[in-house]
This record gives sequence, C-alpha cells and structure tokens, in this order.
Amino acid sequence: MDASMFTRGAPGTVVRVGQGDTAYHAFVPAPLPPQLTFDLPLVSALAAAERALGELRGLAQNNPSIGLLRAPFMRQEAVLSSRIEGTVSTVADVYAYEAGQLGLPGQSAAPPEHDVREVLNYVEALEFGLSRLASLPLSTRFIRELHERLLRGVRGGYATPGAFRISQNWIGDAGATLNTAVYVPPPVPEMTEALSALETYLHAEELAPALIRVAWVHYQFEAIHPFVDGNGRVGRLLITLLLVHWGLLPVPVVYPSVYLERNRAAYYEHLLAVSTQGAWEAWLAFFLHAMADAAQQAVQKALRLDALRSHWRGVARASGRSSLLEQIVDMVFAAPVITANGVIKAFGVTHPSAMGALLRLEAAGLLREVTGQVRNRIYAADLVLEALH
Repeated sequence: MDASMFTRGAPGTVVRVGQGDTAYHAFVPAPLPPQLTFDLPLVSALAAAERALGELRGLAQNNPSIGLLRAPFMRQEAVLSSRIEGTVSTVADVYAYEAGQLGLPGQSAAPPEHDVREVLNYVEALEFGLSRLASLPLSTRFIRELHERLLRGVRGGYATPGAFRISQNWIGDAGATLNTAVYVPPPVPEMTEALSALETYLHAEELAPALIRVAWVHYQFEAIHPFVDGNGRVGRLLITLLLVHWGLLPVPVVYPSVYLERNRAAYYEHLLAVSTQGAWEAWLAFFLHAMADAAQQAVQKALRLDALRSHWRGVARASGRSSLLEQIVDMVFAAPVITANGVIKAFGVTHPSAMGALLRLEAAGLLREVTGQVRNRIYAADLVLEALH
C-alpha cells in the first residue's frame, strides 16, 4: 500500500509493519464518530433520503400486503449485494433453485449453482440477523454469527466462517501484494482494538441522525475488514439490519445494493477516499443518494406489485370458487416460482386440490409451467418476476 496516498485529513493512522524487505504499511481507522460539519448540500441530501425512507416506512406500515414483498425484496438485495462480489445469479434463479430447478427455461442460461447458494446464504444470514436482534445486541459476536451463516458451505468456506482473521489481508487486483495493494486494513492487534471501539459506538448514545450513523458504521466496518472473505457482504448486511434496528424501516423492504452495484466503482472510490483523505462529506452524500434512490425504487416497485396482486386476485376469483386460488396468488407474490408440494405445505390441501388450483391459474394466464414434465411440475409467475427485476 502506498502510504503517500494518505493525507493529514485521513481519519486514522498509517502504521509500518515489519522490517526490511518484508515491511509494509497498513491503515488503522480512528474510532467513530468523526468530527464533521453538516453543510447545506449534506443537510439537503439527508432530508431527501429521510423523506424517501419515510414514504417507504409509511407504505409498509399502512398497507399490510406490502409485507408479502419482504421475501422478494430481501432476495433482490441478496442478489445485488452478491453481484458486487462477482456472482451472476438473478432473483428468478434464486426462486427457481428454491423450487428445485437450476435456472428457468425461457430465461437466461442457468447460473453456477454455487452462485445461487451464495445468494441464499445471504438471505439466510439476513433472516437470522433480523431474528437474532431480539436476543443479542449488535456486537462483534453478532457480526461473527452473521459471517458464519453467510459463508457456510460455499466458496469462502476456507476463510474460517464466523471467525475474525488472524493474519493480514489486503485489497487489490489479482496478484497484488501487501506493498502493491490498493488498501491494507489494520494488522490483527489494531483490528481487534478497532472492532471493540466499533462495538462501543454501536451501543453509544449519539446525536447524529440515524442514517448518518449507518453510513459511518458501514465505512468503519469496511475499513477494519476483519474477515478473510465476505467483508463487503457483511458490511451491506449491516446496512439493512441497522435500518430496521434503528427504526428507519419496520421491515427490510429496501435494497440499497441496487444503487451500490450500479455505481460499484464510485462506491469503492468513496470508501477509499475517506481513508486516504477524510472525504466524509462526499461519502455521506453518495450514501444518502443511494438510500434515497433505493427507497424511491422500492416504493414504486411495491405499488406496482400491489396493483398487480389486486388485479390477479380478481382474476383468481373469476377463475373458480375456491379461496385457495386467491391464497396461491398471495403466495406467488412472496415466492413467484412454486410447486404443488409448496402449495400443499403452505395450505394443508390435498395434491389433487393443489394441482387443480395451479392448473386453473395457468389457464387464466397467471402462471406458466416451466419444466414440460408430467410430474414434479414447477410454475412461474412471469409478470411478478419481471416486476421484481
């Protein structure tokens, strides 16, 4: 790492590790919070982000059907956050895999199975984190438990899931060394101290707005980089968990990675510029714009999906007398790739009843059978999948 990149404004200390030819430099971030003056552009960006999240929060609180979108929105966030790290799966791929099919006929080529598994691990880690908050405060232990679930049984499993690193890591292009890396996070002793300070900050009373705190915490975690692998995904999991934990959203129906993935280069550049120059204002403006954009997209998507659901429920009512049809319609908005066994498990009906309902919904044009098989059929709600894309 080039120590000369770090200016006097850097929010931390560059340390020299080792001696002679093996010596290298690493960056140790100072504890949060930073000293920061809120200028008018930053206040305006904060107001816009809070307004967008407030609209989404109100929609989620006042429209119970939005709760059906929790599962697909979480999967969308998982897909996009994992895509930043190089996976290629889609939301449709994830739902198809959960229904027993690797890829959907008529869609793009099937993704590598390990990519889909990594996305599902992200979903499982997020679900775990949301439930674990009821019994365990945000802490280094909590973060390690997230990491263990994120890397369980997938690539990166070599990277001691659930354990902080015990050796130096670095960020850089393939083939980079400690001396040619773009960024070298704190050595292990300083990393341990920095994690302890971060945990203290998570529990401290703080006057700064919650969204600003989320941005600070995300930067700080990425700067500490405490795992051998999976740091980016854990850091983005913390964004969603903090939004819920600090009362900014009642349920995780926003996916900030939609903006971060689309602006990946700028995302990394802003994080590095905080470390090298103390460019907090630029990072906060970027983060707040990402949150406003994600919330606005979530509102539009939620309203579009809710309108589609209302229409489909009307079509289902006209297609048969059974209330099961409307129940399956609700089901496909949470899981738009389904099977007869899934219907049986969800509603306790017989196999003939489940298949009869699926066939009626297929005849009404709401579902499409994707396997072409006589047995073990899988049905996709294409319009729902398109709306989620």
